[in-house]
Amino acid sequence: MSGAIRADGVGVQFLLDRQQRPVTPHLARLRRHVTEIWGLRDLTFDIGPGEGVALLGPSGAGKTTLLRLIAGVFMPDAGTIDVEGRVASLLSTSGGVVGALTGRENILLLGVLLGLPPAEAKRSSDELRVRSGLGDAFERQLSSYSEGMLARLGLVVAERVEPDILLLDEVHEALDHEFREVLEGLAATVLARGGIVVAAGHDHPLLERVCSRALLIGGGRVLADGDFRSVQADYLDDHRIEAAGLTG
Repeated sequence: MSGAIRADGVGVQFLLDRQQRPVTPHLARLRRHVTEIWGLRDLTFDIGPGEGVALLGPSGAGKTTLLRLIAGVFMPDAGTIDVEGRVASLLSTSGGVVGALTGRENILLLGVLLGLPPAEAKRSSDELRVRSGLGDAFERQLSSYSEGMLARLGLVVAERVEPDILLLDEVHEALDHEFREVLEGLAATVLARGGIVVAAGHDHPLLERVCSRALLIGGGRVLADGDFRSVQADYLDDHRIEAAGLTG
């Protein structure tokens, strides 16, 4: 197992109409008063095998956009990004799942999306039912699930696919103590095998246990890159955050 992420001058742009609703480039050409917003701008960094990297920064800084870019949900509007290895993305407690489907049906869907052959995903469903601890709720529609139940479901699938790159976006904050330990164990296993973990959230003690390096993201840019504690100190420096226009 190994993984690599290389970004060179990456930018992601969003187009919004008068009501601040996203529009496609095609519709933007047909409408007036379209606003262009760069969710990410001029990002350049490398993440190599065995690295755990935390994304720090206030809400709206661009952390989730960066994770979605790495996952392939977004494509860059500027620059290039290369991602090597199988990616398991727990980008939100609802990412990749369908509320009208049951837990079992979503296990099959998520497994295939993360690279498991359909037959293997089906064979694994009973094992993952037990592993998730969801009991009878496994056969219910996900629209009835709490955030913690959704997070459990995604986590057990990510364990099963043995990813080279594990992406986490605040999903750990919905988990109870038992499954936080499962998540930390999965992250440690990925890193020990030469994989990569990239995690965003506001639970800094947990992020520090998983990640030795951090990127400070603000205004869609990388403001600092280094060991976790030094970057955390930059983030907590109110004067620096205010000077960068990152309050709120």
